[in-house]
Amino acid sequence: MITRDRAVHGAASALLGIERAARMGGYSLRVESLRRVDPHTVAEAFATLARQCVAGVITAASLPPTALLRLPAGMPVVAIQSDAAGVIPAIVVDQAAGARAAVAHLLGLGHEQVWHVAGANDWPETHSRVAGWRAAHRAFRRPAPPMLEGDWSARSGYAAGLSLARRRTVTAVFAASDQMALGVLRAFAERGIRVPEDVSVVGFDDIPEAAYLHPPLTTIRQNHDEVGRRCVTALLELFAVTHHAGLIGQEPDGTLRPRLVLRDTTTRAGNG
Repeated sequence: MITRDRAVHGAASALLGIERAARMGGYSLRVESLRRVDPHTVAEAFATLARQCVAGVITAASLPPTALLRLPAGMPVVAIQSDAAGVIPAIVVDQAAGARAAVAHLLGLGHEQVWHVAGANDWPETHSRVAGWRAAHRAFRRPAPPMLEGDWSARSGYAAGLSLARRRTVTAVFAASDQMALGVLRAFAERGIRVPEDVSVVGFDDIPEAAYLHPPLTTIRQNHDEVGRRCVTALLELFAVTHHAGLIGQEPDGTLRPRLVLRDTTTRAGNG
């Protein structure tokens, strides 16, 4: 597996899901972590794995298609997320649909607009979730407010939360990760802003701690075990063919759709 940031919950959970699925299929997992994502480091990672005679590779590093054009000959490769779709087989989680569900939930509760704390700019998941946030506003015929930039960390969520706390018109926030939502909640608590009475908050990922925050966090859940199962299944299918060019663009078993998990950080607008 090629990944780039095991500290981010989504990447770490995908790794665990793939490891479990590989073990059930009789394989062990070797992980190559990238310092940065560019054609040189990607080529180095593939070369390292090729020297170790691995049976196949799963990329979870959001690799651009240009970095995947010169793969080692005969190496089966499956990607997580859609940047590589059309170049190699990809297991796709509909990030935009998850964001739309989060924002539609808040707008459906009567909030006029939903502020968004976005993830790191160089991740495709960030742009998909931003697109879903904007699409939900268009569907409700509401103007989207300015976007706040984060980096997936609780620290960046805290900084965004302090900025939002100064805007007395804010009633709803969608954070692109639960870690950033945690930071938002901390900032609001320090500024005397009640959640959900004053501001409703939704996260993304459903980290294990989300259900135990105070209050428990409403969020979007991705099924990382299912991602792992489909990745390993797709690789096992590729092992049986000599060339995988004929499988370009396929999405094994379809696209996965995240789901909204309702807890206690959202309520109807004006309920405070």
